[in-house]
Amino acid sequence: MPKASKKKTKVKRHDPLEHQIAESLQTGYLKAPKVAKKKEEKEMDTAEGGTGRGENDFVSDKLSRKIMDTARAQQAELQDDEDFEEEKDFPPLTTIHLKEQKLKQDELLEADIDDEGGDIGIEEIDEAQLEMFLPANQPSRRNLADMIMQKIMEKEAKGPASEEHTETLDPKLVTVYNQVGDYLGSYTSGKIPKAFKIIPSLKNWEQILLLTKPDKWTAQAYSIATRLFASNLNEKMAQRFFNTILLPKIREDIEVKKKLNFHLYASIKKAIYKPAAFFRGILLPLAAEDCTAREALIMSSILSKVSIPVLHASVALLKLANMPYSGATTLFMKTLLDKKYSLPYRVIDTLTKYFVKFQNDHSRLPVIWHQNMLMFVQRYKNDLSPEQKDGLRAVLRKHTHPTITAEVRRELNQEVAAATMMEV
Repeated sequence: MPKASKKKTKVKRHDPLEHQIAESLQTGYLKAPKVAKKKEEKEMDTAEGGTGRGENDFVSDKLSRKIMDTARAQQAELQDDEDFEEEKDFPPLTTIHLKEQKLKQDELLEADIDDEGGDIGIEEIDEAQLEMFLPANQPSRRNLADMIMQKIMEKEAKGPASEEHTETLDPKLVTVYNQVGDYLGSYTSGKIPKAFKIIPSLKNWEQILLLTKPDKWTAQAYSIATRLFASNLNEKMAQRFFNTILLPKIREDIEVKKKLNFHLYASIKKAIYKPAAFFRGILLPLAAEDCTAREALIMSSILSKVSIPVLHASVALLKLANMPYSGATTLFMKTLLDKKYSLPYRVIDTLTKYFVKFQNDHSRLPVIWHQNMLMFVQRYKNDLSPEQKDGLRAVLRKHTHPTITAEVRRELNQEVAAATMMEV
């Protein structure tokens, strides 16, 4: 029986050595010869369910890096969503933004925050500097528990109408949410009860939320709750949650511990991803009330680290400029101005009037006021009219600082000096 003829595979020969050396001088590496793989081996690999690669083949470094980066991203996403187990009948996140999804891995940690958690404090400040921020008459502050008790007493005082509304709640439902509140009172990590997750989708969500006793929640529970409510509630409802639940807890923590818990710090950062609700529910009420120096410094630290849309920042600057002067409002304005927004002319004009009105103020202004004015002039001097600059110069003749005032005058006169040089 004649032997079957074997078809020889033609192997492509490599280029001459001198050609390879000349090419390596241009490309920076020596090109290896390409050896054709036998057709029989390829067919055998394919038949065995392989990919057509031999045992000696390997994945390139570039492809390996892509695979590892993708694996790390998936692992981080699974870790971030560990506390939120998927439920079939759980209401969808209808109001979450794409930007929140993109930044959810970066919203918990900053370079200067300990990965292990802990508290966020501020540097040591002299008592005289602290007093400079405090208002003259500070009203007594109510904590979150007092506010909740007041709401319950108001509902009881309304009479039959309120009682009829309360009777609509099933006693079993009240028991369930009381147990959820007990669980959140000792929560540190892990899954959140499904009964708590559906609260944002309920019509009477605020009444149900009070059954969980928010004044007894742990800081970790506040972090999870803020993410849940900020993602699922609309702007007005989220503003209500920030103002009545989150803000009193933050102020109470700073007042008692003289610093802010790490998880509450992260909760504020999550709240900023609903910027309109954050400004109306946290920042502006804080600035309008008896805001202390520590509260202002910690809040300003968070503002400086989180990206805020220019439209919302512009509205906040307008509101702050129309408020009575205080150290807290000045610090918030300075932090927002330091973000170097391209502000509308209306905002610039309002800020100019804010500084000009101090011409009639005979009190001694603190250093932060002069720093705020310097930053405003540095950022927006080219947008100021000659009349606006004259008004600011008049204020500088009334309120001076040994070093900052000279810098403000130099910034205001810089354009005039440039125009004079052009004429010469």
